[in-house]
Amino acid sequence: RERERERENMEVKEVLYMSRGEGERSYAQNTFTQAVNSITKPVLENAVQSLFSDDFHLNKVLNAADLGCAAGPNALSVISTVKETVEKKYRELNCPMPELQVYLNDLPGNDFNSLFKGLSRFYDKSEGVSCFVMGVPGSFHGRLFPRNSLHFAHSSYSVHWLSQVPKGLTSREGLPLNKGKMYISKTSPPVVREAYLAQFQEDFTLFLKCRYEEMVPNGRMVLILHGRQSSDPSSKESCYHWELLAEAIAEMVSQGLVDEEKLDSFNVPYYTPSPEEVQDIVKREGSFAIEQLETFALEVGDKKEKNMWAKGEKFAKNVRTFTESMISYQFGEEILENLYLKLTHIAVEDLAKESTKTTSIIVVLSRNMR
Repeated sequence: RERERERENMEVKEVLYMSRGEGERSYAQNTFTQAVNSITKPVLENAVQSLFSDDFHLNKVLNAADLGCAAGPNALSVISTVKETVEKKYRELNCPMPELQVYLNDLPGNDFNSLFKGLSRFYDKSEGVSCFVMGVPGSFHGRLFPRNSLHFAHSSYSVHWLSQVPKGLTSREGLPLNKGKMYISKTSPPVVREAYLAQFQEDFTLFLKCRYEEMVPNGRMVLILHGRQSSDPSSKESCYHWELLAEAIAEMVSQGLVDEEKLDSFNVPYYTPSPEEVQDIVKREGSFAIEQLETFALEVGDKKEKNMWAKGEKFAKNVRTFTESMISYQFGEEILENLYLKLTHIAVEDLAKESTKTTSIIVVLSRNMR
């Protein structure tokens, strides 16, 4: 069993990545982060500004990290916001500009090549803050940086990914306990919900411990993650895209196109916490103080899109960007086109019934002295 767990851990690190490249199916072209950026940018600016107390302006080099950066426009937007906020603050203080070292982190399978193509604009050293950017492949569920080296860390839609599929999702006889589903659902027994929460508690606690070691005292961290308002982890806002994707695969099972055992044994390494769960873990772990914690809602699909087919297609393309690598590994590449076409049909029908919203959590943390 220990060997199986080790293999599962390795699989998540090796298999999980957002769709690569810059084509119409890539993560870069189908991410919804632009809408998120407009909501979270003021929080990000305030968090960077809050660093400037005592003699912080005397630092000649500021170190910032974007954890789980993927390869879309979000990482570039974060760098721009941090750079512009630092420049503004140093001008206000009439101090010499520092240099900014930015670390872009994600799992080794991330498309760093596409990400680096967009970085050229940050290397103009003619005025303002000189910016240096470096890629850091590796899991943020472990140490990534030297002790007391980071002043600021950011992570957008990454911390809800788990380091592994939760333990305990099979019976003592080895039978799947979450049959026909790939995440927590209304039909999942309590043990499935408990296993997912336990894995998130373990992973988020380790994440905080590692960042405590890496960050300077009073350093700031901004985390944005998929969450839920409801106390029920099987609520629609929590598992909407997983429910529709499981429905599409179940349809292929009924048509004999997918082995039922493959669906029954497939569970995603993902958890949507409540604000209370996030707050509880931060307080119990003790490395950081919560400066701000709030939620905001995002409508599923493009609300400006009136054509329902186009709306469902955009939804399916977005889901494909963060699920294709796992689906391909578990079920084989040959089902991909059929599967995401089915998902489009299901989404069109479902989104036509009523608008659906998901919840995001944004939390600003400051590193304790301890």
